[in-house]
Amino acid sequence: MLIFMTTFQSYEPQVVLAVGAHADDIDFGASGSIAAWTSKGAEVHYLVITDGSKGSADPNMTSEQLVALRQQEQRDAAAVLGVKEVHFLAYEDGMLEVTMGLKKDIVRIIRQVRPDTVVFIDPTLVYFSDFNVINHPDHRAAGQATLDAIFPLARDHLSFPDLYNEEKLEPHKVAHVLLINFEKQNYFMDITATFETKMQALLKHTSQVPAVQALTELLQNQAAQMGRKTGSQYAEGFIRIDCQP
Repeated sequence: MLIFMTTFQSYEPQVVLAVGAHADDIDFGASGSIAAWTSKGAEVHYLVITDGSKGSADPNMTSEQLVALRQQEQRDAAAVLGVKEVHFLAYEDGMLEVTMGLKKDIVRIIRQVRPDTVVFIDPTLVYFSDFNVINHPDHRAAGQATLDAIFPLARDHLSFPDLYNEEKLEPHKVAHVLLINFEKQNYFMDITATFETKMQALLKHTSQVPAVQALTELLQNQAAQMGRKTGSQYAEGFIRIDCQP
């Protein structure tokens, strides 16, 4: 069930592209919604931009091992959620910058997948004061590059003309943008029926989830807080932007 603010018309996504800087980013922020969409027949793709090669406190872990591990963890989590395909760009973890090359790579995926909805972390989030968390710079770079790729670069055939002329990728207009923002939202999804699926997906990221009970309690509290805004037990919240046709 979609829960929406009165300023928005209800809709059911048909094709969704979820973009994260790292494996697990989207699962933390939007996997309850993704599970709800796939249960209703939506086609969902993941795009993971970096290789995840730095995110480990294990002194015996190498970057090469971590890349392979985190890619498999993301594939396993995606399978739990009913995601059709996971795309990896393998930019170096921790070093992501907003470049035209990155934007082009995202445009390529947008034109291939042709989503009506794109989900990703709000690039304006520098820190989360309520949780005493500094947002990872890769998240901000990935978000900004994705926003730029959606508008105007994926839309115009004269942007990256080789994608159009040589790769035969038609321009594409994204209808809906859902920005993951943990401090402000204007659109909510009821994930009461899919919260457990969200947790099952997150627990596939074993390299990133050492304290299962603490994580479960944190996400329950967060989802319940969102739910109180909408009258549901658990919810995920987004900033929704409906792009002009």
